[in-house]
Amino acid sequence: MATANKNLSNYDKNTIPSAKNFRFGIVVSEWNPSITQGLFTGAEAALLDCGALKDNIIRWDVPGSFELVYGAKKMIETNKLDAIIVIGCVIKGETMHFEFVCEGVTQGVKDLNIQYDVPVIFCLLTDNNEQQSIDRSGGILGNKGTEAAIAAIKMAHLRRQAFSK
Repeated sequence: MATANKNLSNYDKNTIPSAKNFRFGIVVSEWNPSITQGLFTGAEAALLDCGALKDNIIRWDVPGSFELVYGAKKMIETNKLDAIIVIGCVIKGETMHFEFVCEGVTQGVKDLNIQYDVPVIFCLLTDNNEQQSIDRSGGILGNKGTEAAIAAIKMAHLRRQAFSK
């Protein structure tokens, strides 16, 4: 989704299901910490704003973005959660490392969504430079973490609806 003309932090709270009775996991990469902390702050604030209880938000830190998939997998296997958000930031450099990490995390999150019955929300910034990441983690374009939290609430609600049928 192009974000040049969209503030990622805008949402209509009246259209979001209450998060009060949901438990969320958030796995955060320690790499590019000023960016990932900004994304976490946006995600946590949106979850709380939509009714989630602070005690129902579990945070785990992992060394880098590539480790997000393993962290999310272990979080699914060891906690009773309604949705998980993986938060990371990979900034393009001069080598192919960027492509390999981004592809691996993308496919890993897709695999978790297929293999497990807990939605895993992708909040991995894959930007060309640090300024683009700053703009999307609480800067002029808002916060992708906020957007991920809203997606997590909606998917947790969808999951619960599917179980009640």
